[in-house]
Amino acid sequence: MRKTRVIEFEPRERILQKAKNYIESVELFLDESEQAIPLLLKALKYADRDLKREIMLLLGSFAKEEAVWPLYEMMTDASEDEEIRRDASIQLSVIGPLLKDPQPLLDRLLTEIESTDAERRINATFALGWRGNTQSAIPLIQRLYDPDERVQQTAVNALCNLRDDRILDLLVDRLNRGSLEQKRAILFNLWRFHAKEPEVVDVYLKYLEHDDPDLRFDALVCMGPVTKAEDYLEAYRKCLKDKDARVRELALKRLAEEAGATSLESLRAEIEPLLNDLHMKVKKAALEILKRVK
Repeated sequence: MRKTRVIEFEPRERILQKAKNYIESVELFLDESEQAIPLLLKALKYADRDLKREIMLLLGSFAKEEAVWPLYEMMTDASEDEEIRRDASIQLSVIGPLLKDPQPLLDRLLTEIESTDAERRINATFALGWRGNTQSAIPLIQRLYDPDERVQQTAVNALCNLRDDRILDLLVDRLNRGSLEQKRAILFNLWRFHAKEPEVVDVYLKYLEHDDPDLRFDALVCMGPVTKAEDYLEAYRKCLKDKDARVRELALKRLAEEAGATSLESLRAEIEPLLNDLHMKVKKAALEILKRVK
């Protein structure tokens, strides 16, 4: 029995050490790819969470065809760590569009999103979200109505990753009908529709006046990557009077970074009262702006 244990232990350690060597040196991996790929696939069985992630990333970058099914098996393995399963789904979404023939993977994933297990639906839904995967659009749209809110939010992300501008109208409609968490997920993903930027900005401007403070704040956060405060002074003027301190503070910071002295001067009447704001961060941000204006 003792000999058997030694025989099993040593190869495992050698496999893991060699895997670490390949992780540390991409050049070595490329030079020895014929033996490196099967060894890394074998190392996945023994590796800890951090090493598994690094192996998945390396294989997903340089051995897509060989890695796809081991990644799929890892994603669907109920005995595997939940974070590792999620990482595997992310890697599948990355390599999916790069496969010579993605159809077999698509077929399996489209079956998987109908699973009775919510975790399996979440991972499969995420894995299907790659650019140009229009074949999965309708099944992903159906996941917007999934009984599990986490699946709904993942479906929003996946649909936006398809980069199909026709989906924008559907998501805007869900903003009016979905749950609070789904609304927030949609707001945080609309920036992906680059060709529809004016429509996206209009949505954010509308939600700056929403009754829910979280949605107002989210809309302002999301406006940052797609607009300049200088171009929307009236919207920011209203934000400076918002009941939510987070909105007031962020509006002040954006104006300080993006608006010119003339624009800031035009907002003096809204900024000066904030020197007496109940929230210290708002007071500090207002003071910094007024120092610049003077």
